[in-house]
Amino acid sequence: MSSSALPQALLFDLDGTLVDTAPDLAEATNRLREHHGLERLPYQVIREQVSNGGSALVTLALQLSSDHPAHAGARQYLLDRYAEVVADNSCLYPGLEALIARWEADNRGWGIVTNKPRLYAAPLIEALGLRPGVLVCADDLPVRKPDPEPLWFAARELGVAPAQCWYIGDHRRDMEAAQRAGMTAIAVRYGYIPADEAIDEWPAVRWFDTSELLASELMTSSAKTQRTS
Repeated sequence: MSSSALPQALLFDLDGTLVDTAPDLAEATNRLREHHGLERLPYQVIREQVSNGGSALVTLALQLSSDHPAHAGARQYLLDRYAEVVADNSCLYPGLEALIARWEADNRGWGIVTNKPRLYAAPLIEALGLRPGVLVCADDLPVRKPDPEPLWFAARELGVAPAQCWYIGDHRRDMEAAQRAGMTAIAVRYGYIPADEAIDEWPAVRWFDTSELLASELMTSSAKTQRTS
């Protein structure tokens, strides 16, 4: 990546992209199963469904479809348990803490656009000591990803044109939102992606296998820009 291609702002999806939240979501899911007298599911089985939200985790845990009369109550039980453990074992992916520190030192903007409700996203980010320039959650606007408006809102808050932003995510809807918003769509393979997902068919511009590779490329390009400025 040339220094001229360095984005002015980075926008991250939260779960599975910036922060590995699967351990705490898996714990909440298994507490739901235990509440119903069921054995705990293997972590990897739950991990693949994390990006699909609480309803998908309820369906996985209890085999209840979203229109089942007991689904809503089970989902609330899961979310209540998740609120109890929201930051117990969640952590930034390797390399991203250093990337954010460099980005902030260079006075470049960054933020988070997530379909996670603010009730859970805000305390998680606070517990991790993150200070994004903007945080857009599922309940902040009338629409959510893959609609582009949350990404446009974040860019406006950062004072950066959409074309100068990278949006980084681990789900097809993230890439669709970025494409619709006129941002550079960056897909990460390390997130919560089912084994049968055709990630190479997502409408992305770049793919990164690991968070370390993503951080390294951006930090190297940022350093080159500083030396030539």
